Amino acid sequence: MSKTLLVLSDGVVFEGESFGAEGETIGEVVFNTSMTGYQEILTDASYKGQIVAMTYTQIGNYGVTEEDVESAGGIKAEGFIVKEACDFPSNWRAEKSGVRSQESGVVKSIGNYLKEYRIVGIQGIDTRALTKHLRNYGAQTGIISTVDTDPHNLLKKVRAYPDISTFNLVKAVTTDKVYHWTEGCWKWQSKGIGGSGLGISNREKTNSQSLTPNPCHVVVYDFGVKFNILRNLVDAGFHVTVVPAQTEAEAVLEMNPDGILLSNGPGDPQTVTYAIENTRKLIGKKPIFGICLGHQILGLAMGGRTYKLKFGHHGGNHPVKDLATNKVEITSQNHNYCVDIKSLQGKVKLTHRNLFDGSEEGMQHVELPVFSVQHHPEAWPGPNDSTHIFSRFRQLIQNG
Repeated sequence: MSKTLLVLSDGVVFEGESFGAEGETIGEVVFNTSMTGYQEILTDASYKGQIVAMTYTQIGNYGVTEEDVESAGGIKAEGFIVKEACDFPSNWRAEKSGVRSQESGVVKSIGNYLKEYRIVGIQGIDTRALTKHLRNYGAQTGIISTVDTDPHNLLKKVRAYPDISTFNLVKAVTTDKVYHWTEGCWKWQSKGIGGSGLGISNREKTNSQSLTPNPCHVVVYDFGVKFNILRNLVDAGFHVTVVPAQTEAEAVLEMNPDGILLSNGPGDPQTVTYAIENTRKLIGKKPIFGICLGHQILGLAMGGRTYKLKFGHHGGNHPVKDLATNKVEITSQNHNYCVDIKSLQGKVKLTHRNLFDGSEEGMQHVELPVFSVQHHPEAWPGPNDSTHIFSRFRQLIQNG
């Protein structure tokens, strides 16, 4: 392992060891508090433009498998920071040299997974100190390099790099064509090898046709959509059509959907001007549900404001209160921006609040069938407390 440096834009330097690809990468450094789900995190398109630091001390213990990716094309994060990368993962589902783990071969480590997608990683640094620094001073641009170990050179590079808010990252992760999605959430089979339930693959797929004879049709704007959002829509009884982020509102209306979902995605919502304009045209025409970036785009389309959090919310343990029921749900989160609900006074009402910092987590239009949440009800990784929101969307359509 070669000497590797992480340099933040405020001049703080961390020295560690390389794991993953050799080279250099720049992005906004954020921390994620999830204990598991590192592969889903790496392949979540919302992390495009960001370098992810995991707060859990050991990453890679259970290997990787293509069944757990959350977007097409593999890893979307720009870089990866861990305390310790496990070189010898052990799990019956883990891949070995690109094949299933029950075959011969060496189990693919998290380092090899990063190499496969040319992603630079650093391990062996004090991730607790890094997390405290980001918490105190905010998320900021950073650089990881295995090829340049001069901190002064790296600091110049990182300070010359544009802020993440200047990039339209959605264009880099959206689909380039319309497609239909029929796969539901994974279901555990009752029997496996020897009746143990732990067979070659003890998960099976469902599809929309098997779940309901009369599915509602939803069009999903792909701003970087996670596969598990699409799976949960199928489970909630939807026929799902996914469209590119730039799709005109008129083209969506020609599809005559029962509802429209605005997906998650990366970056500053204010850069996605075409999505804001198309959403503005769709409000009042069809029921709309927004998730994460989709929530922010919806807020801007209705004339509201968004603001950037100090260090963002990234993890699977955020308590959110549903103000309608007073129930608290533990949620999965991945965002750096929030909607200022006060800027939409008279148009929407607040529906959810984050109990960590009091930030606003959801809204509903006072008259129209339009609502959204900032957290991720589809989880993966994270708890499933909020998956009922997909059924709520279907009910909203049916009651309309």
